[in-house]
Amino acid sequence: MSKFRFAAPRASRLAVAVAAVIVPLCPAQAAPPSDPRNDPATTLDKVEVHGRRADVATVDSLQQAKQRLDQRAGATALVDGESYRGGRVSTLTDALGYAPGVFIQSRFGAEEARLSIRGSGLQRTFHGRGIELLQDGSPLNLADGGFDFQAVEPLAARYIEVYRGANALEYGAATLGGAINFVAPTGYDAAPVDVRLEGGSFGYMRGQLALAASTDRADGYLSLTGLNQDGYRDHARQENYRLFGNAGYRFGDTLDGRVYLTHVDTRSELPGNLTLARAKDDPRAAAAGSLALDQRRDFRLDRIAGKLAWTPSQTQSLTVSAYYADKSLHHPIFQVLEQSTRDAGVDLRWRSEGRLGDHKNLFVAGLAFAQGDTDDDRFANIAGRAGARSNKFDQRASNTKAYLENQTWLTERWILALGAQGLHSTRRSRDLFITAGRDESFDVSYSGVSPKLGMRYLVDSGTQLFANISRSLEPPSFGELSGGPNVTQVDKQRATTAEIGMRMQLDGFSLDAALYRARVDGELLALTDGNGNPLGTVNADRTLHQGLELGLAWQPNDAWLISANYLWNDFRFDHDAVYGDNELAGVPPQQLRASLHWSPDERFYVAPNVEWAPQDYYVDHANTFKAPGYTVYGVRLGGKIASQWSWFVDARNLADRKWISSTNVVADAKGLDQANFLPGEGRAVYAGFEWRMR
Repeated sequence: MSKFRFAAPRASRLAVAVAAVIVPLCPAQAAPPSDPRNDPATTLDKVEVHGRRADVATVDSLQQAKQRLDQRAGATALVDGESYRGGRVSTLTDALGYAPGVFIQSRFGAEEARLSIRGSGLQRTFHGRGIELLQDGSPLNLADGGFDFQAVEPLAARYIEVYRGANALEYGAATLGGAINFVAPTGYDAAPVDVRLEGGSFGYMRGQLALAASTDRADGYLSLTGLNQDGYRDHARQENYRLFGNAGYRFGDTLDGRVYLTHVDTRSELPGNLTLARAKDDPRAAAAGSLALDQRRDFRLDRIAGKLAWTPSQTQSLTVSAYYADKSLHHPIFQVLEQSTRDAGVDLRWRSEGRLGDHKNLFVAGLAFAQGDTDDDRFANIAGRAGARSNKFDQRASNTKAYLENQTWLTERWILALGAQGLHSTRRSRDLFITAGRDESFDVSYSGVSPKLGMRYLVDSGTQLFANISRSLEPPSFGELSGGPNVTQVDKQRATTAEIGMRMQLDGFSLDAALYRARVDGELLALTDGNGNPLGTVNADRTLHQGLELGLAWQPNDAWLISANYLWNDFRFDHDAVYGDNELAGVPPQQLRASLHWSPDERFYVAPNVEWAPQDYYVDHANTFKAPGYTVYGVRLGGKIASQWSWFVDARNLADRKWISSTNVVADAKGLDQANFLPGEGRAVYAGFEWRMR
C-alpha cells in the first residue's frame, strides 16, 4: 500500500509568503455564490465587477477575455469558472466537459485523463501532450512539451480560455491541439473569504479555503485545496493538496506587476487496465500487475511566475512573463522512475490595436524561450520499491519561438488574419548508466515555420463566420523519445489544417460550430503492449484528422436552459503501408454531453444530464478489437440559501452502468481481449456547500 504524505512545511512557507501580501490589504466586496445556470461555455451572462478593481493590465476581465477570443479567425471557447461550481469539481473533466471542441475523459475517476483537441496527443493515455497548457499566459508544460493534469486547480480559475488549433498563435502555440489557458481570480474579483466542502461516494472528500483582498493599487488572492478519495476501483486512492496564490501591484497609470506562486503535493495509486470481460464482470478490480508492483504516481511541484505589463495607451501593451518550476516525481510502474525536473522560461509579447492606412488593425508579436533539465533515474520495480538501477539519463529540452499575427479590417465586415510561428527545439539526453556496451545518448534538434491565413466575416453584432488554413509543428517529448524500454529516435510531427465555422450569440441562444480537416505527416503514435507497458513511439506516414465541434445553449426563458457539447471525430490512416485507411485507435467517433436545467428562482435548480458515445471504437490500429460505446445519465440539484450560502447534490451514472471510460492504444490486438480497458465509475452521489463572505 502506498504511503501518502503532505509536505506541510513547504506548503506553509508558500502560504505565509502569499498571506503576507494579502492580509494587510483592505477587503474587497464578495462575488455572489455560483449560479449554475451559467453551465454552457458559450454563454456569457452579465459580468459583475467587485471591489475597487482598476483597469488591471496583467489580467483581463471576463468580458475583455470574451471580446479578445471573439476576435480570433477560428474556433475558441470561454468557460466561466462559476459555471461548473454547481456540482462536484474534482477533475478537469468537471471543468472542461462542456467546452466546445474539447475531448476529455477521466481514466478512472482520477485527475489523470485523456485530453485532446482535434486528435492532438491522441495516443497519450497518461500525462498530456499536443496542447499548450497555460496558467495566466505562462506555460505549465515541461520544456519538452509534456504536462501534468494535477498542476491545475479548477477551483482556482476565474475563467478558462480554449484556443483550438492554430488559433492559439496569440500565445505562440502552434501545436495541432492549440492551447488552454487557466486564468486565476484576483483580489479585485474574488470574495474576501470563500469556504467550500464536497463529499460523497468512494470515500470522496474535497475542500477549498480561498482568501482575497485589495486596495486601490494592490491586491492578492490565495487558495488552498485538498482532496482525498479511496476511488471506485481497488488500488485507486488519491490524495492531493494545492496552494495557489497571486498578488498584484499597480506601479503607476501605465505599469502593472503580478506574481504567482503554486505548490502541488499529489499521491495517486494506479489501478491499471483490465480485459473487457473482467471490466464487465468486476469493474472495481485492480490489475494484478498494478497490485504486485504497487504502481502509483506521486510528485511535488513548486512554481513561481511573474508578469509585468506596460500599457503606454489604451490600445497598446507590452507584457513580459517569466517562470521557474521545480518538480520531483516518484513513479513506480513496470520500472521505478525517480525524476527531478527544473524548468524556466520567459516570454515577451507586444499587442497593438490601431490603424493600417485607412483600416483598423490588430497586431500581436512575441518572443519566447523555455528550457528544462531532468535527472531521470530508473530502477527495477520490487513491489513498488526501487531495486537495482536499470538506467540513468541527464536530459535537457529547449524551445525558442518567434511569433506574430496581424488582423486587418478590410471593410467593416471582412477581416483578414495573417500570422506565423518560427520554432527551434532541442532534445538532448546523456546516458549515464551504459549497459551491454549500448550508449543511448542523443542530441537532436527540430525547426520549422508554421504559417496561418484566416478570414472573418461579421454578419451582424452577434454573428460571425470564420475560416482559416494553417500549419502546425510538434517536436517529440522525452516521453516519445525515451519513455519506453528503449530510446526511439522519432521525428517531429507536422500538420496542415483547414477549418470553417461560426459564432452566434442572440437573445437566449448561443452557438459555436467548427468543421475542420487536418492532414498529419509523421504523427507521433505512442504504442503499448497488452498490459499497458510502453513499447515506444513511431512516426506514422500520413494520417487524417477531421471532425465537427459543436457547442450550443438555449435559454427560452428565465427558468429553462438547454446546453450541449457534441464532437464528431474521424481520425484515420491515409493509405498507410501497414494499416491502409484504418481508423486511429482510442477515441469514440461521436460524443455528446448535454444538460437540461430548470430553476424557478435562485433558491433551487434541477439539471438532468447525459453523456453519450453511441458507437464502439477500436483499441488497436489494426482494427481488430473494439471498446463498447456507452450512455451515462446523471442529475444535479442545488440552489442558494440567503445571499452567502449555496449547496448542491450531484448524482452520476444513475443506472449504475458498467462502461469503459478510456482505453490503451495498441498496434495490433490480434482480435484478442487483452488488458486494454479502464472501467468508468459506477453509481455515485456527491454533495457540497459553499459560503462566501459578502
